[in-house]
Amino acid sequence: MYRSHVKEESSGAALNITPLIDMVFILLVFFAVNANFVKESGVEVERPSAKSAVSQDQANILIAVTQQGQIWIDQQRVDVRSVRGHVERMHAENPEGSVVIMADEASETGIVIQVLDQARLAGIENVAVAATTAGVQ
Repeated sequence: MYRSHVKEESSGAALNITPLIDMVFILLVFFAVNANFVKESGVEVERPSAKSAVSQDQANILIAVTQQGQIWIDQQRVDVRSVRGHVERMHAENPEGSVVIMADEASETGIVIQVLDQARLAGIENVAVAATTAGVQ
């Protein structure tokens, strides 16, 4: 007839990990939004050198023109007539970006000018031609 008024505790202590999961998810979103993804044209070219070359970090559309006159955008070989459509599509994804044309130093100037013209017709104002920095002589 004697009753104890003391409650017995359960054997395990509960740990609420919901705030931890929320914090990890927020960090994941933060790093995904602020990450700089490396864009590649899909082919390596031998760029010409220039003493006045400057670095440009905001390029999001890279177009490569090879020595043989092939045009590469987003790791795909394209025809010069379809450059404008590709550039318009990629510019719609990131309107703040610019175009960098990476032309091989042995490529034909006429093809590079056609690619530059197609990029400008697509509505891109900031179009640059890539070069390596030459040593001061």
